[in-house]
Amino acid sequence: MTRLNLLLLFALIACALGVVTSQHKARRAYMDLQKAQTASSRLEVEWGQLQLEQSTWAMHSRIETEAASRLNMRVPDSNHTQIVPVGKGLDQ
Repeated sequence: MTRLNLLLLFALIACALGVVTSQHKARRAYMDLQKAQTASSRLEVEWGQLQLEQSTWAMHSRIETEAASRLNMRVPDSNHTQIVPVGKGLDQ
């Protein structure tokens, strides 16, 4: 009977250690999940800010202003503009 009691005691201790270990792993995994969700949220905010910044830099009025001020470019007069038809060959 003593051997059976010792065997059951060791089985109980092993099960208890298994429960503690699995709970610890579950808590660690949950903490990692929380960190990943926080990082994901932060990256989504940064992505939105970058899209807003890109749309600001790509505005036609901004490009036109920069072209005029930095590169001294201007819109050509209508008599200097030539319209080329699309889809027609050069030999026609």
